Amino acid sequence: MELGKFIQQREGYKAFVPNKFPPEQGFDFTKKLILKHSTAERLLGKLDGITQLLPDVDFFLFMYVRKDAASSSQIEGTQATMIDAIEAEAKTKETLPRDVDDILHYIKALNYGLKRLVDFPISLRFIRELHKELMEKARTTQFSDPGRFRKSQNWIGGTTPLNAGFVPPPPVEMNRALDDFEKFLHSKDDMLPLLKAGLIHAQFEAIHPFLDGNGRTGRLLITFYLWLSKLLDKPVLFLSSYFKQYQDIYYAKLNGYHHGKVEAWLEFLLDGIIDTADKAIAAAQAITDLRQEDMEKIQSLSKTASESGVVVLRKLFVLPIVNVNTIKEWTGFTRQGAQRVIDRFVELGILEQKDRNEKYGRSFIYRHYVDLFT
Repeated sequence: MELGKFIQQREGYKAFVPNKFPPEQGFDFTKKLILKHSTAERLLGKLDGITQLLPDVDFFLFMYVRKDAASSSQIEGTQATMIDAIEAEAKTKETLPRDVDDILHYIKALNYGLKRLVDFPISLRFIRELHKELMEKARTTQFSDPGRFRKSQNWIGGTTPLNAGFVPPPPVEMNRALDDFEKFLHSKDDMLPLLKAGLIHAQFEAIHPFLDGNGRTGRLLITFYLWLSKLLDKPVLFLSSYFKQYQDIYYAKLNGYHHGKVEAWLEFLLDGIIDTADKAIAAAQAITDLRQEDMEKIQSLSKTASESGVVVLRKLFVLPIVNVNTIKEWTGFTRQGAQRVIDRFVELGILEQKDRNEKYGRSFIYRHYVDLFT
């Protein structure tokens, strides 16, 4: 299927110019792909059901947002990790990798998008707003012009468009393609939702409308579209960790999409949804079991210790790395009282010292919980 043409530009390079999208003849997907879509959709339904049984599904969501933010940023070269992002939020460590800021900006953009889409349609305006949240005051290697579509040529790989791996459409063609793209976002068609989500991501990456931040913005669109399609009550499916794990294949499938290999890209995407949903289902069950097990440990304490312990345990599911100041803030205890809570949790095997060599400014991690996501 031809989705566009590589057209020679007067500067000497060839740029990808999309055809009208979607194609007038539509997409003729194979039975194999339709069956895989059914499997993926069934697992999403199972994930939706099990997460609704979690005592605090928003805590589960907090961790997956951080995980997706870290993975999506790492695809673009960020070295910081999900643990670094948690420590930045918890303020338990003075020195962190400078590029942890990439992850924090991604979390900010994702949370902004979830709130904005409650009463605003997914649209080009929304995408520009999302990009602004993602890139404004962010660490960048080049000017990203936050919240504005580009007015100049960009490229992927290489040092110039002449030796680039892929050159997206020039600005005039880009604006025409974006108009088609927005209509596709809003169209009330009978396309299977997971396939449409895959086409949205791949077409957005082919258009590449920003100077920087296209990959992260495009991966956010998958999460938002799946949530808006009502397949999930909460946006608990994030694919960036799968894309990071198979990064070379991810890039190769997107590149193949430019050359008309649409089904190969969509099959890869569905495999990612199946794999990610399976792991999220297992994590949700493990969290339920861990919460029950640790709650029983706390309830074996004295009444006073148990009451404060329940408060702390609940908050650990949101912020699983803490120090004495964190516990003071959560409980209102003195420094000495907060340290007693930490010592108690260490004795129970709930917390452990994050860096055993630290004697001052120690932080503690809810290791069993964090390991479910890493």
